[in-house]
Amino acid sequence: MENFRKQFPAIRNRIYLNTAAAGLLPESIVEWRQEHDLDLMLRGSVFREEQANVIEDVRHVLANFFNAKKENIALLPNFSYGFNLLLEGVDQATKFLLIESDYPSINWPVEQRGFSVDYARLDAQLEQNIMEAFERDVPDIFAFSLVQYTNGIAIDLQFLSVLKTTYPNTIFIADGTQFCGTCPVDFENAPIDILISSGYKWLLGGYGNGFLMSKETVQQRFTLRSIGFNSTNISFDKKKASFASRLEPGHQDSLVIGSLGEGVKFLNKVGLTTIQSYLNKLSHHCKDTLASRGLISDEIASRGVHSSIFNIKGDAALFQRLLANDVVCSRRGSGIRISLHFYNEMDDLERLFSILPS
Repeated sequence: MENFRKQFPAIRNRIYLNTAAAGLLPESIVEWRQEHDLDLMLRGSVFREEQANVIEDVRHVLANFFNAKKENIALLPNFSYGFNLLLEGVDQATKFLLIESDYPSINWPVEQRGFSVDYARLDAQLEQNIMEAFERDVPDIFAFSLVQYTNGIAIDLQFLSVLKTTYPNTIFIADGTQFCGTCPVDFENAPIDILISSGYKWLLGGYGNGFLMSKETVQQRFTLRSIGFNSTNISFDKKKASFASRLEPGHQDSLVIGSLGEGVKFLNKVGLTTIQSYLNKLSHHCKDTLASRGLISDEIASRGVHSSIFNIKGDAALFQRLLANDVVCSRRGSGIRISLHFYNEMDDLERLFSILPS
């Protein structure tokens, strides 16, 4: 990984353990962005007319990256934008299942619209709690984060497969913002009907971009109301607006969307299976060490499946001590959240452990 680490100046003088807040931009993407804006400055509308090539290239890159159909991918400014537009096409009588304390941009839009909502408790038995909620009252839509942002609890994908097979009529909508870019995803064969994600974390895309990809089998269950000239590929025929294009009603920013494409290309160079294996190694070591010191909750320590996000027991004083020692992390809930990506290394963890209580 060392050759790739050289692309990230932000890690040269600090321990960056905050990808769950924002992934780092590699130098190669910054160079691409500079060339993009220079081209816009020099050619103006000529460049604008050609930006569709950039947009479609990103759609193609994402389709290959996630094994999804290009025509079913909508390119978005962020997760929240796409999820809210999607919910505008949901019948008011729809029953939702959510996870307690899930990311506000998932739960709030559903609650705000007054849908009938049940909740699965977020604890060490998350999968069992979800199954019991289904058995209690089968939801029409199950909306959830693949990885919980506060503590890194990851839903077991094998469990999701069993659940989807048992309840095929429930629409599974997954937030992949804290997940996409950490391991390979085969969307067409995954137990997920709609995958939505922002691109500024593990996908290395910077701010202002994201995507929504959907299975054709569920598209007819939504009545999307959003539309604009861009939805018809600059045609005056509204009938040309597809499910995905209705989520792209207006002009798109080829700089930020192109940055997402460049981030995915960078991850492809590293190799997603390589990243997955490397993160598993780092995460297991991190979890074992933190658990041995009593610095993570029992519910995290007891789970077999976990992500590369951890919430360390610690107060404001410990947080300030970490910052003073150039450890970049976040306060989340009652603890301190750290998160790992492939540009981290074992030395980062050992330096972290040397600062934490033993």
